[in-house]
Amino acid sequence: MLVEQLINGITLGSIYAIVALGYTLVFGVLGILNMAHGEIFMFGAFTGVVLVSELHAPLWLAFIAAVLITSLLGYFMERFALRPLRRMQGVSHLAPLISTIGVSIFLENLAHFLFGAGNHPFQTSISNVKIQLGNVSIDMVQIIIFLISVVLMLLLSVWLSKTKAGKALRATAENIETAALLGVNTKKMITFTVIIASAMGGIAGILVGMAFNSVNPQMGLAIGLKGLAIIILGGMGNIKGAMVGGLILGLSETLIVAYGESGYRDAIAFIIIILILLVKPQGLFGSKVSDARR
Repeated sequence: MLVEQLINGITLGSIYAIVALGYTLVFGVLGILNMAHGEIFMFGAFTGVVLVSELHAPLWLAFIAAVLITSLLGYFMERFALRPLRRMQGVSHLAPLISTIGVSIFLENLAHFLFGAGNHPFQTSISNVKIQLGNVSIDMVQIIIFLISVVLMLLLSVWLSKTKAGKALRATAENIETAALLGVNTKKMITFTVIIASAMGGIAGILVGMAFNSVNPQMGLAIGLKGLAIIILGGMGNIKGAMVGGLILGLSETLIVAYGESGYRDAIAFIIIILILLVKPQGLFGSKVSDARR
């Protein structure tokens, strides 16, 4: 049924949007692609597995623990893998990218060591709860995922546009040198940005676990690549673009599975992205000005 498929697509797209927001925040401030974001997201999902499925803790506690753990991972990555590179003279602009790839590999191997290979079930008390609205059946998990995603995106938007810290982050993203001259503690803002992006990855990890009822140590790569595609589609460093891009990808994949060839889901979805980029190379909400500012 079309309505149910649209609900599935919006739910999936909401998760993609949160993952992409983590990428776009870091890119907007540091100008680098954080290739470890997918693995940080994966650790958030495993936090949910351990607490909810194995220790039978409440779901809200899993969200808090995932935020704390992934925030800590983000802090350590910024402190030991990114910050030293910013202090060095003559460092290649590719060095931070390579550094995050190293962190990504380390975290995936650590997950293999801690949790083992293969799929791990993610079962919650609401996994099989459904709500019937006429002929439309909606999973309670889908409603919760959608509500959390919308609230998270709204809070981020309000925080960025209305608060002093949010404005400082935007100023740092616009021009680090100018922001420092205006009194913004740019070092603190950079660390803060990586922590926020990582925390959002942790929340997205639990949402994906709830949506698919399973997590594994390799899931970070697949979701990470889609997150990268979304921020390119929406416009590099653009918050609104990440949200819209996530919904487009989620709806495309779901409708292809429902009405097309499910085996070509990812391929067709990425072909759609390529076609959009051929028409608007800077992304849906990107601009040539923002590309040239650095």
